Amino acid sequence: MKKLLIIGLIGLILGSCSTRSGHLTGVLGRQVYYPEIPLGMVYIPSGSYIMGQNDQDVPFMHQTVAKTVSVQAFYMDQTEITNNEYRQFVYWVRDSIARRTIYENIEEDEEADRYINYRDEYYDEGIMEWVEYESSDRFQNLDNFSLNWDRSFSYDDPMLVPLLSEMYYPSAERFYKRKEIDTRKLNFKYYWIDIVEAARRGKVHIKQDGYDYQGNKIDNDHRELRTPDHPFTKEKQGQDLDMGHPNKLGQNNAIRGHENRQRFIIDETINVYPDTLCWVRDFTYSFNDPMTNMYFWHPAYDNYPVVGVTWPQAKAFNVWRTQLLNSWLQSMGEIYVNDFRLPTEAEWERASRGDLELSQYPWGGPYIRNSSGCFLGNFKPMRGRYFEDGGFHTVKAFSYNPNGWGLYCMAGNVSEWCETAYDESMYEMSHDLNPEYRYNAMDWDPPSMKRKVIRGGSWKDIGYYLQNSTRTYEYRDTAKSYIGFRSVATHLGRGGRDFSKEGGEELDQDLQLR
Repeated sequence: MKKLLIIGLIGLILGSCSTRSGHLTGVLGRQVYYPEIPLGMVYIPSGSYIMGQNDQDVPFMHQTVAKTVSVQAFYMDQTEITNNEYRQFVYWVRDSIARRTIYENIEEDEEADRYINYRDEYYDEGIMEWVEYESSDRFQNLDNFSLNWDRSFSYDDPMLVPLLSEMYYPSAERFYKRKEIDTRKLNFKYYWIDIVEAARRGKVHIKQDGYDYQGNKIDNDHRELRTPDHPFTKEKQGQDLDMGHPNKLGQNNAIRGHENRQRFIIDETINVYPDTLCWVRDFTYSFNDPMTNMYFWHPAYDNYPVVGVTWPQAKAFNVWRTQLLNSWLQSMGEIYVNDFRLPTEAEWERASRGDLELSQYPWGGPYIRNSSGCFLGNFKPMRGRYFEDGGFHTVKAFSYNPNGWGLYCMAGNVSEWCETAYDESMYEMSHDLNPEYRYNAMDWDPPSMKRKVIRGGSWKDIGYYLQNSTRTYEYRDTAKSYIGFRSVATHLGRGGRDFSKEGGEELDQDLQLR
């Protein structure tokens, strides 16, 4: 009897551990998510505001019609990306090239193994078998395993100097025999998904009697995709895979997908070093050689906003930053978060307004000086008396006072790239829910299709460009001494004003009325 009782208790315990109940419970054992504001960013809750001009249209451009829009909650960098922050990206690219070069060229296999995160046994998807790690097959190993960033090395190591010599300028190109990294070789290969292209459905032409009464297809063109071919890849645009299934009545559930998802995964290679010569190029008959020589690399400018970065370089930086964080989260057993990216124009303006309705400037008032007569931003005041606001060129990214959200230099210092493609009629055609206009310009597109929105005004601009509603543009492939950027990331969750109530399982509902 005692034995039966013990067996019964064991069965009861095992039964209580079972996830099967016969009821709808959702997937059990899911990880609880508590959102965390990324380092250096501020939280901007979901909300609505009047986007567009709040003052007279001084240049009569008729491109900023006032309209009410709603924007999802997001995080934004408290400051523009600084030289030292962007330098982390440049150094990562440099060091990854060096590690790969060392692994490929070092003689001893045992020493080379220390530069990758290999496993003694792994599943080879090519031959669909478990195989043992082979030290000598280095090129295959680079495809299967990541570089080991915990393995430190020195560029001055006598054993590594010959291997890394190709990363430096050749002797004939050196200035006073200075041994410097050849910045032309700092190329970053990255990937992004063209979601807009993937979302295209395409027009489906349907023929009658494509299936017989048993559901067998008798006409291969029964559900034919009729859309123009992509101008570059020549592939059909839209969901080209017919995933629908007919029933005996001949009805089709009309589900479509993609034959090959790879065509939406875009691989891109870009040189990441800023264009330091922009300081000389941007201004004719002006002496800016010291800024070209020193601005990006000297410690004196570490906390100044990075400039000379094109729109694609800013995009590449955000891809790298995303992988940097998500790789760390994965290693800590955490789950991924949304990608870092450039802000949409609507997000940038909401952030700039600082939660103040109809505010002309980020600080809220209609004036560009405070009560003491001090200028509130870094721009071109008083017909060109640049230093009257405290800054000659750029200033440190934390200069002046922050706006209502805690964001610095949303007006002045440097203009900032936005994700949005520039079009004069964008306010007329865009949606009022997360308004955005994106266009991936091709080489053969006219210059007008390669414009990207820049916002905020810069150290060389007059006060008009510091207004929240002022929008202008620059070409995506140009680098300027007065354009920088900052990153954003979309918040995961409802996006209410009280961040402490976001995420977790303390409440069964997001919103409680009282």
